[in-house]
This record gives sequence, structure tokens and C-alpha cells, in this order.
Amino acid sequence: MLMKDKKLIVVIDAQGGGLGKALVEKLKGKISDAGILALGTNAVATSAMKKAGADQYATGENAIIFNAGRADIIVGGIGIISANSMMGEITPKIAETVSSSSAMKVLIPVGKCNICIPGTEKYSLQELIDMAVKNITDFLNKSEGCDLL
Repeated sequence: MLMKDKKLIVVIDAQGGGLGKALVEKLKGKISDAGILALGTNAVATSAMKKAGADQYATGENAIIFNAGRADIIVGGIGIISANSMMGEITPKIAETVSSSSAMKVLIPVGKCNICIPGTEKYSLQELIDMAVKNITDFLNKSEGCDLL
């Protein structure tokens, strides 16, 4: 069980869980004062994040909906706020719940969800993950971070 005095970082992923796995691995290496909860839309995604070292994990729409309200930070691909993205694995209820959560959201602009964000540069997936982890550590340390934009 995650400790109540720690911030809760929720990592959400779908399909094969590759992005979530990479995020969990990087976060575990950089952050020791927060718990990481991996939420997959399917068992394959959850398993990948579990193997990467998530503190807790759960699978499915209800798990995501229940836990999004508990999160201090939600991180994942930008598709987690877009209904029917990730080949339909992000349900309208998931997208609405994540979008409506009071948690700080760190959204990585990756493909497979038909969202184009003008002004974003082309970065490798590893560069995007590194930037996301920096934003999360800055937020936890109350320094620069997305919340101050």
C-alpha cells in the first residue's frame, strides 16, 4: 500500500504499455519521495509497468476512474484525455475523469491519437520522457514545473 504521506504519481497507459514502462523506470530512478501507481487499460500495459517497478498497479476503466481522483500527478500520453484514443482503449469515461481530475497532468505528445499540437517540436520518445520526468520532479520540489506556466 502506498504511504499516505507521499505524493501519488499515477502513470496511465494502454496497448502494450511501452510508454508507461519507460516512464515508471525513469521515475523510479529519479523520485524516491512519491509513490507510483501504474494504471493500464489492459493487462499487458499493466504488466509492463509492474515489471518496471511500479509501487502499485491496477487494470481497467474502473481502476483508472477510481484512482484519478486520488492522484497528485497524472502522467501519460496525450491520448489519455481524448475519448476513444489509443485504438479505443481510452473510453469517454476515462478521458473525462482524467481531464476533470484536480491532479497536475503531464501529457506526452505522442501519436496514435490523431492529435497534433502546433508549436511542439519533434523530439524522440526518450527526450519527451526525460522532459516529463523533469516537470514532475520540479513540481514535487515546488520549483519550476508545469504548474507555474
